[in-house]
Amino acid sequence: MVLDNWNIRCNFVAEKQMITIMIEREALKHLRTWRKSENRRPLIMRGARQVGKTTIASEFAKEFDHFLHLNLEQPDDRSLFENDLRLEDKVGLMFARKGIPRHDGSTLLFIDEIQQSPQAVASLRYLYEMMPDQCVIAAGSLLENLVDVKATFPVGRVDYLPVRPCSFTEFLHALNRAPELLAADRPELTVPFHADYMSLFNQYCIVGGLPEVVQHYATHRDLLSIDSICSRLMRAYLDDVEKYCRRSKLAAVVRHIIEYGWSEAGSIIKLGGFAGSAYQAREVREAFHLLQKAMLLELVFPSTSPQLPSIPDLKRMPKLFWFDTGLLNYAAMVRSALIGASDIMDVWRGRIGEHVVAQELLATTTDINRHRAFWTRGRGENGAEVDLTWVIDSKLIPIEVKTGHNAHLKSLHSFMDLSPLDLAVRVWSGPFSVDHLTTSLHKKPFKLINLPFYLVWDIERIVRRELS
Repeated sequence: MVLDNWNIRCNFVAEKQMITIMIEREALKHLRTWRKSENRRPLIMRGARQVGKTTIASEFAKEFDHFLHLNLEQPDDRSLFENDLRLEDKVGLMFARKGIPRHDGSTLLFIDEIQQSPQAVASLRYLYEMMPDQCVIAAGSLLENLVDVKATFPVGRVDYLPVRPCSFTEFLHALNRAPELLAADRPELTVPFHADYMSLFNQYCIVGGLPEVVQHYATHRDLLSIDSICSRLMRAYLDDVEKYCRRSKLAAVVRHIIEYGWSEAGSIIKLGGFAGSAYQAREVREAFHLLQKAMLLELVFPSTSPQLPSIPDLKRMPKLFWFDTGLLNYAAMVRSALIGASDIMDVWRGRIGEHVVAQELLATTTDINRHRAFWTRGRGENGAEVDLTWVIDSKLIPIEVKTGHNAHLKSLHSFMDLSPLDLAVRVWSGPFSVDHLTTSLHKKPFKLINLPFYLVWDIERIVRRELS
């Protein structure tokens, strides 16, 4: 593996001129596959605001002869769907209004902010049935959709693509460093360069994965200057609440969660009185449900089963994971501690480490229905908790995010005593290795993969290799 001396390569233009960094998004690969599929349906890109849905669609459009971009926040574009014309005539008006020849080359139809028009949402069904050759992508904020428009997407006639914050490998692409890590097709090859990879991952933990923040950092390499962007993004999320929550009580609870809920990230939370409030559990649950649908966060409930099916126990208290670790660091005001830390696990009692691993796990899949989970013992038993579990090839893999000696992994040993598998994962700040251990209680032998943070993106391939 050739590493080019680990020099960070930057392209500079004239002094004071802005440099544009194009982040290579994994979602583009999915869109290319979708375009070639035989039974292609209109595609709904789902994700929180500011995760790059419109930018990804615009980049994908470069592979077409024409780009028909409708933004339904604009009255003129929205009116194209809100008339009594046949769908065929509506589509003809779209092309005519944008000045695009209807039958001259390939065209990508992108309907942005589709939740602004229930008629546009309903039209996706007929676009699929009547115009299967047309590539149609739609996007919009689910926060507005759920609270204001009450539109329902056609079941079975659309596909979904989750768009999440940039993963670590996408972050490296922006820094022009990804080929170095991706060249390590065997995890043990990363060991000689462990310190360099961990330094890059620490930067990722600080910057996070919101495309505008990543782009700014890739251009300027200035950690302090990203705070102004984070502040503006936080205000944008709060403004969304003010604009679209009609019920004042619900809006107040949502605002409270967005303003103060970051301090509870990575923790098991109690809904009633959340984050020092006087709100009841029912009110907080409704607000969390709204924000979860908007893909700003996820409440992760535990399971007591060490094997599949692993059903979350909704009667227990959940863990809270936000959608981006960089914004979390800013909002919870722990960024300065992370900048000066020699080990991610030394910051915030290890909660940043667990949070970023949970974020990376979600980035490994394009399944909109995939959720994170963790494990606890059943009621009435001695306390034991495994940080995360993840399904790989129909096997429930336990994941602990911890540093230190293997003897400290007591909860993981408890899980392995009950699991039918003989493999577990520990994510840590050390280099890649594999240990052969026995559980403390029943002396069951099992294999422990010690996975450095920067290889979580490749966890499924690495686990499959060790299982074979």
